[in-house]
Amino acid sequence: MKIENRQQLLMVLTIAAVALLAGDKLIFTPLTSLWKKRAQEIAALRTQVANGAALVKREQAIRSHWDEMRTNTLTNNQSLAQEQVLKALVGWSQESGASINGTAPQWKSDADDYKTLVCRVDASGSLWTLSRFLFDLEKGPLALKLESMDLSSHDNDGQQLTLSLQVSGLVLTPSGK
Repeated sequence: MKIENRQQLLMVLTIAAVALLAGDKLIFTPLTSLWKKRAQEIAALRTQVANGAALVKREQAIRSHWDEMRTNTLTNNQSLAQEQVLKALVGWSQESGASINGTAPQWKSDADDYKTLVCRVDASGSLWTLSRFLFDLEKGPLALKLESMDLSSHDNDGQQLTLSLQVSGLVLTPSGK
């Protein structure tokens, strides 16, 4: 092979190698990364569609649960709401055998569409009666949330216990719309 043909062959191979490298860096790599991003985006959209379809299927159950929760909130009248909570606490204490030593209700207005009635409750009794009282409070129909709890003993045997609770009740206020 002549030197001129060899030089031409090397030039063609060099140009082909540069063209392949440029094609890889400018065309192939960006297209594959774009393809992978789109595949991830499609997978995320399919997941969102599946979640949306599941929500649509459960719409009736979710709406009925929300309606039940709304009907179990405290009334918008402050004195009636306090009365509701106190009646429920007295009923649960009578049912469980625990005795309520004191309550301290306080109102908080965190947002325009709801208020909370925070109530500090002190009760005493045995471990069984206080656990039954807590069970009734948690399972009761009112929209109450147990925020904090402190349990202490008044005798050496631990038979007479004092329970201090902070309970908050939800009051939905109608919006002006």
